[in-house]
Amino acid sequence: MIRREFITLLGGAAASAWPLAARAQQAGKLPTIGFLGSSTLSAMSQWTAAFVQRLRELGWVEGRNVAIEYRWAEGRADRLSEIAAEFVRLKVDVIVTYATTGTLAAKQATSAIPIVFAIAGDPVGTGLVASLARPSGNVTGLSLQLTEVSGKRLELLREAVPDLRRLAILGNVGNPFTVLEIDEVQAAARTLGLEVHTPEIRRAQDIAPAFEALRGRADAIYVSTDPLVFTNLTRINTLALGLRLPTMLGSREDVEAAGLMSYGANFPDLFRRGADFIDKILRGTKPPDIPVEQPTKFDLVVNLTTAKVLGLTIPESFLLRADEVIE
Repeated sequence: MIRREFITLLGGAAASAWPLAARAQQAGKLPTIGFLGSSTLSAMSQWTAAFVQRLRELGWVEGRNVAIEYRWAEGRADRLSEIAAEFVRLKVDVIVTYATTGTLAAKQATSAIPIVFAIAGDPVGTGLVASLARPSGNVTGLSLQLTEVSGKRLELLREAVPDLRRLAILGNVGNPFTVLEIDEVQAAARTLGLEVHTPEIRRAQDIAPAFEALRGRADAIYVSTDPLVFTNLTRINTLALGLRLPTMLGSREDVEAAGLMSYGANFPDLFRRGADFIDKILRGTKPPDIPVEQPTKFDLVVNLTTAKVLGLTIPESFLLRADEVIE
């Protein structure tokens, strides 16, 4: 089993506030978690299972001493604010989110209800928190710091595709983090002397035209992961294969869905860690007193079946460095 390590930035002691769980139970209801799913239930099933399992390990059993209200935005940005507003009306005790867009929607909806992001690309750069050590406000969680690894992803992609000269960067420009990541990838591509194309998407309807615009203009594609992309992952990988474009993606789940390779943190592990944050908040700790955590170990995953479909031979030395090879 691959070991995954997390580093916790120290700072702040637990608050002495009366636990949210105790207040909720005195009011005659179970403490309630509002789960704002930016994608779909099927796409996030592994993550939610890890989250719920860790809650059980910490003593929180759904339906017994905690309630979870699930809502799914299905990759639609307009649904995020609607769901966040609904959670405020329901007076949930804590909101758990995934991705920058979902967290921003929750933060705009409430400054009182604690918010935990299980995954966020760059929470400081996008204004979700003031700093990793002292988040401030009502928001904390786990940062991927993806802008810091985007250059490494591009280096890995070029190593696997040595003839790479023209790079496409696909991302949802409606996501503030994606804009930051695209800028970082473009800067890294310039240092490598690559020609860059950046078709913009904001909705699912934009995906097919974006790929059509890349026909004959790219040798590989860097895909910035966000809820819109993750919700439409099968379509994206299918279109990439149709154009014989090797893909660099953000997570193992992306590669399982026929992407070529990914370099990033383990998302189910992040959701497990997110449950630890929820546990602390339900027991009375305030978000500013829980430092943002970030992974220090990133996994390289390669799909050999996809490589064969693309007619791409991945160097043996590259495969030996991979944390996982899917065949």
